[in-house]
Amino acid sequence: MHSDVTIIGGGPAGLATALSLESAGLSVTVLERAPQAALAEPAFDGREIALTHHSVSVLRNAGAWARIPPVGISPLREARVETGRHNHPLTFDTNGQGVEALGYLVSNHMIRQALYEEAMTRPGIVIRAGVATRRVRDDGESVTVLAEGGDVTSRLAIAADGRFSEIRRLQGIGAIVHDFHRAMLVCRMAHESPHHHVALQWFDDGQTVALLPVNGGASSLVLTLPPDQIEALRTMERERFNANIMARVGNRLGAMRLVSTRHVYPLRAVYAHRFTARRFALIGDAAVGMHPITAHGFNLGLKGQDVLAQEIAAGMARDGDPGSAAVLRRFSMRHRLTTAPLFAATNGIATLYTRDESPFRYLRRAGLRAADSLAPFKAAVTNMLIDRGKTA
Repeated sequence: MHSDVTIIGGGPAGLATALSLESAGLSVTVLERAPQAALAEPAFDGREIALTHHSVSVLRNAGAWARIPPVGISPLREARVETGRHNHPLTFDTNGQGVEALGYLVSNHMIRQALYEEAMTRPGIVIRAGVATRRVRDDGESVTVLAEGGDVTSRLAIAADGRFSEIRRLQGIGAIVHDFHRAMLVCRMAHESPHHHVALQWFDDGQTVALLPVNGGASSLVLTLPPDQIEALRTMERERFNANIMARVGNRLGAMRLVSTRHVYPLRAVYAHRFTARRFALIGDAAVGMHPITAHGFNLGLKGQDVLAQEIAAGMARDGDPGSAAVLRRFSMRHRLTTAPLFAATNGIATLYTRDESPFRYLRRAGLRAADSLAPFKAAVTNMLIDRGKTA
C-alpha cells in the first residue's frame, strides 16, 4: 500500500494532522491500534479539554468543529487560581479582550468523534483500525511502516501514538520523563450552586483541585493526590465519594453528586529529545506531553500539527517532497521554540504549587497576590490562555 504520508495513531492529534494534510492535497493513511467501533463512538474518558481560540480555528478549518453538538461546548468566561484557604485569588477574564470567552471546554471523546467523522468523509484519507504497527523502516527516499494486515510505503511517517510512544522508542528517540509521583482522578459532578462558567484551579494543602464548568449545572472535577489515595477514591462507594468531594472543595458549590464514570491518569510529563528523524516526525503527546496544570497540552498538539502542515505545504511547493530534510528541520525548530519554554515553565509551576513545605506555601501565596496586582502580567497570561494564533 502506498500513500504520501502515513500517520501512526488515530487520536485527536493524528486525525487533525490527517485532515490538515489531506486539505493540502496529500494522500494519508492512518494506522490505529484501537478497533473501528472505538473510533466511531469513543467512550467518555473523563477528560474535558480547554480549547484556545487558535485550537477552535484549527478544528473549524478541519471541518470538525461543526460536528460537535453546541450543548457540548461550554464557554470559559473566567479563570481563578487559589492557594490554601481564604487567600487572595488570581483571576483572569475577558474584559477588554473583545471575545466572549477565554476558551471553550469540550469533552475529549466529542472532539475525537468529530475528527473521525470528518476524516471518514475525505477521499484522500484511509483509516485502518485494529492495526498494530511493528516499526518504521527507512528506505532512503521513502519509509515503510510495517503493520499488521499490510505494510504502507510513503514519503513521510508521523508518530501520534501518545506520550509513551512505542514508535518513538523504536526509532531511537529518547525523551525527558518527569514523574510527579501523583495521579489525577477526573469525573463529572452535578451541583446545586451555579458555576457561572468560572474555572477554578485550587492548590490546597495536600491536594490540587480543578473545577471546570460544563453545561447543564455540572463541573468536571480534576483531583490530584498520591496514587494510593486516588485509587481509594476511584473505588469508593458513590455516596461516600460525594461526601468526600464536597468536603475537599469546601462545599463551595453546595450539594454535589457524581454523574459520570471515574477515570484515573498518572501525572508524567514527557519531552522528546528530538522531534524528527529521517522521513519521520513526532506530533502531539509523542513529541510533548504536558502536565495539565496550564491546560495547554492538547492545544500544543493541535498547534504542532498546524506547524507541520505549514512546512509540508511549503516543501511540496518547493520540490514536491513532504518528508524532505528541510521540511522536518524547519518544523522541529519552530515546534521546539514554541514548546520548550512552556514545558519548563509548566513543570516549574507544578513543582511550586504542588509541594506543601512551608517555603513553597509562602511563595505561592505571596506570588498569587503580587501577580494579581500586575496588570501587564495578567494581560500576558490572558493572551496566552485565549491564543488567537493564526492557522495554516
